[in-house]
Amino acid sequence: MDLTARMVALKLSERLGQQFVVENRPGAGGALGGELVAKAPPDGYTLLTASIAYAVIPSSHRNLPYDPVHDLTPVAVMMNTSNVLVVHPSLPVKSVGELIAFAKAHPGELTYSSSGNGGAAHLMVEAFKLATGTDILHVPYKGAGPGLVDLLAGRISLTVTTIAAAAGYIKQGRLRALATPGARRLSAMPELPTIAEAGVRGYAVDNWYAMFAPAATPPDVLALLNGEIIKAVHAPDLKDRLAVNGLEPAAEPLVNTNAYIKAEMARWAKVVKAAKITAE
Repeated sequence: MDLTARMVALKLSERLGQQFVVENRPGAGGALGGELVAKAPPDGYTLLTASIAYAVIPSSHRNLPYDPVHDLTPVAVMMNTSNVLVVHPSLPVKSVGELIAFAKAHPGELTYSSSGNGGAAHLMVEAFKLATGTDILHVPYKGAGPGLVDLLAGRISLTVTTIAAAAGYIKQGRLRALATPGARRLSAMPELPTIAEAGVRGYAVDNWYAMFAPAATPPDVLALLNGEIIKAVHAPDLKDRLAVNGLEPAAEPLVNTNAYIKAEMARWAKVVKAAKITAE
């Protein structure tokens, strides 16, 4: 997310002649950064970059000092990141169908890592479990890196991670790629099916990065930022940088953005309830 924010900020600085500064405020699944922006002056000068975890916060967090639904408003869903479902090669499965069959034959024995409760891997695998009726144990880590280390060592069975993080290990044979959880195949691995194509009908989870502003930000400011972000992420030089890092442009007009974020919040509220996901 830091990389995403910096690439877009640099492009916006060039286009608008106004310096955009990125300040990291990690913690509480993005709630700390969200609170800062929600309480900032609604003038378009303080913005929030958030991931798919933002859609979970209203359902998974209690007693927040701000309202993610009413105190913030979407500016643009900037881009999606390419993710891949990978298993340790010692696991005797070579397809999503075999993974489902193995998990059902060994309930509770398989484990998966995530960067923490409400993170992308957590959401994607819990949605997979609900869709397939499988029992796979969640092992949260403080960041995706430590979980990937344990997966490579065989202490974890599987995870969902970015193609940028996994590609080298897949090529070396240290991880086995089964499918992508997104709605489309990966340009970097076009032979890899989506989870839906592999038999889990209706499954599609894209890990997105979006920009938000304080709710009372004037409509003309929102429209300006939205339009500039659309132009920025589709600029040829930035698209090339995005592709190298396993990212693809996703920015659309405000009306589409608002509808998409609302749909994502409704979707993940159901997953949060069914999987009993709570804030750490």
